Amino acid sequence: MLTVQGLKFYYHPDITILKDISLELAGHDILCLLGPNGTGKTTLLRCLLALNKIKSGSIKIDGCDLTKISAKNRAKMMAYVPQATSMAFPYEAREVVLMGRVAHLPTGGRPTHKDQELADEAMERLGILHLHRSQFNEISGGEKQMVLVARALAQQARIMIMDEPTANLDYSNQVRMLKVIKSLAEQGYSILMTTHLPDHAFLACNKVALMRDGLLMAQGLPDEVLTSENLSKLYAAPVCVTKADLHPWEGEAKVSIPIMN
Repeated sequence: MLTVQGLKFYYHPDITILKDISLELAGHDILCLLGPNGTGKTTLLRCLLALNKIKSGSIKIDGCDLTKISAKNRAKMMAYVPQATSMAFPYEAREVVLMGRVAHLPTGGRPTHKDQELADEAMERLGILHLHRSQFNEISGGEKQMVLVARALAQQARIMIMDEPTANLDYSNQVRMLKVIKSLAEQGYSILMTTHLPDHAFLACNKVALMRDGLLMAQGLPDEVLTSENLSKLYAAPVCVTKADLHPWEGEAKVSIPIMN
C-alpha cells in the first residue's frame, strides 16, 4: 500500500507546485494520473520517489514513512519506469535490465548468477529475451520501453511508478504495453502511471486522478470521473466522452474525443 496524505511541495514558498495531494495505491491497483502539461505530474512522481523533499504531508509505504526508509530499501519497494530514452553509454539491453538488481547487491558488488537469471526471466516474461545482446540505443521505442519495464521487474519491487509508459508508441505497442501493465496488476503489483490519453484509463485502469495546477480535481473510478464535464475543465478545452460501437467486434467502449470549434 502506498498512501499519500496532504502532500505539499514548492521550490519557492511563494509558488506552491503541489497542494494537499492525497491518494492511495493498493495491490492490484492501476491508478492513472491525468493532467495538462506543467501541472505538477512529474513533480509528484519525483516526490513519491523521494527525489524531491516534500514540505508537508506524508508518503507511506505499508505504513512506513518514506523519509524513514533508506534509499536501498526504497528501491526494493518501489521501481521507476521512465519514458524510453537513450543511454549515455552503449549498454546492451540485458545490461540495462541487470541494473534493476543494484538495490540487492552489496556496495561495489557485481551481479551474481542468480541476478543474471532474474534479469533473463524478466526479459523472457515480456517476450524480449531475443534482444538481450542488442544495443539499447539502437532498438525501437517500444522495445526500449519493454526493456525498462523488465528492469523494474528484475528489481522485484511491488510498486511501479510509470511516467507516460505509452509515450511515442504506435497503436500496436500501446496496446502491448497496456496488456503488460494489466497483467502485472493481476499478479499483485501496484502501478501508478501518467498519460495524456484518457482512453488508456478506460482500457486498463481501475482508478484515475485528475490534476490541474497542483491540485487533484477529482479521483475515483474511471467511468465516474472521466466525464465530458471533468475532462473539459481539466484541459480547458471541450472534450466529449461517448461510447463507441466496437464493430466488427462485439461490445462497446467509452472513448474521449477533443472537440475543435
